[in-house]
Amino acid sequence: MSSFGSQSDTAAIRAVLLKRPDEAFGDAARIAAEWRPLHYLAEPDFATARAQHAQFAGLLGRAGIEVCYLPQAPATGLDSVYVRDPVVMCRRGAILCQMGKPARAGEPAALGAALREMGVPIVGAIGGEGHLEGGDVAWLDERTLAVGQGYRSDAEGLRQLRALLGDDVDEVIPVPLPHWTGPDDCLHLMSLFSPVDRDLAVVYSRLMPVPFRQRLQARGMQLVEVPDEEYDSMGCNVLALAPRQCVMLAGNPLTQARLEAAGARVWTYAGSDISLKGSGGPTCLTQSFWRDASPTAAAAA
Repeated sequence: MSSFGSQSDTAAIRAVLLKRPDEAFGDAARIAAEWRPLHYLAEPDFATARAQHAQFAGLLGRAGIEVCYLPQAPATGLDSVYVRDPVVMCRRGAILCQMGKPARAGEPAALGAALREMGVPIVGAIGGEGHLEGGDVAWLDERTLAVGQGYRSDAEGLRQLRALLGDDVDEVIPVPLPHWTGPDDCLHLMSLFSPVDRDLAVVYSRLMPVPFRQRLQARGMQLVEVPDEEYDSMGCNVLALAPRQCVMLAGNPLTQARLEAAGARVWTYAGSDISLKGSGGPTCLTQSFWRDASPTAAAAA
């Protein structure tokens, strides 16, 4: 039985990698020096961040997920708490990204070294002029990948990702992203689209490209709409622990109710200082490096 690999964002998670605020934030002095240059919305409180991250990890553990932790590494900072972005997982292992945000340049190598020590192979890395961040990458099924193309991930990054995935996928769909609040802010594909099951996703349609939205509907995907008043509170960033079982940031009652009405079970966590201030929700905080394969994928393998 493999202990790594994932070509899904909705199959049951077996193991995740997290990075504690102790290792990412360092201390209160480091937070005070870095939060403005990194374009955080406000200064995180270190004690609150530690408590919230522990609560979040505990929620994952109680769901039966093995929680692993990334140690402190050089050339990382506050943003390194968001461990999804530096790596894209496939069934053969990890693909190291090249970050579109220059301050995060050291994170892929640090995360790659930790994964190697855990026995996860490194399939390859995005290099040269290419840029790619994991928050722009979403599996629609085991053979189909949607990738946001914007200020963090570009056409060359997408081309290299497609080449590295090779026969593991049938299609990589580019999804053009809007300018929105500009290049200094964080707008990933998963800022406006979070799959919860193969046929269910949370979306903020105001920012979605029409062809992509239509393509999701043509696949038979039910779209749970995030209301305007819950977009800034990260109602659209939802982590699927298993099909129709998910975690989202507390304080988005309308989106939560709509998910539950669609048949999803929802858990929430307090994330003022680990999510809201840094614009990184539960998908951003987790690197789900091992998920179950679906019966379809297992048969194909």
